[in-house]
Amino acid sequence: MREPPLTLGLEDEPDDEDERGAPARSLSAPSTAGFVVRTDGAARGNPGPASAGAVLISLARPDARHPLAAPDASISDYLGIQTNNVAEYTAVVRAVALALELGARRLELLLDSKLIVEQLAGRWRVKDAKLIPLWAACRQTLGGFERWSAAHVPRAQNSVADALANEAIDRVAMGGPPVVVVRPG
Repeated sequence: MREPPLTLGLEDEPDDEDERGAPARSLSAPSTAGFVVRTDGAARGNPGPASAGAVLISLARPDARHPLAAPDASISDYLGIQTNNVAEYTAVVRAVALALELGARRLELLLDSKLIVEQLAGRWRVKDAKLIPLWAACRQTLGGFERWSAAHVPRAQNSVADALANEAIDRVAMGGPPVVVVRPG
């Protein structure tokens, strides 16, 4: 028997801002509406040591689209030696899979990779053989949502996901775990 999906929500009145200037958040009333997803991939060298970072913010929150919103769930994943494009795509694939696992019905992908946004929308072809299986996995998982969108945003708006990606490379270099996934609750 499958467990019911984990649900997220927000109290009626949000707290003040957190230390970064983003509206602080708290969880209470359930909502399975979905998430804003921000991702980033990092590669130190191309190819080089690579990682994926992602943040998921409940769409029920009034600060969901704020670039510095505190995540409800996150991924910081070391990928070994990869290209930057593989790292970027892997971040999206893993974030979309986590959102589905958490019971989301809707996703708003806010990505700083124009390549991924255009390829997911079908406006650009996927030519790189290394990206084809990642694109296919992403499209297949996105098919499990009632609605999804992908929009290109400036790199500066994905600083939280960027920090998670870089933390993964640094963490592994210091002997830490290759993957850290934070789930709500």
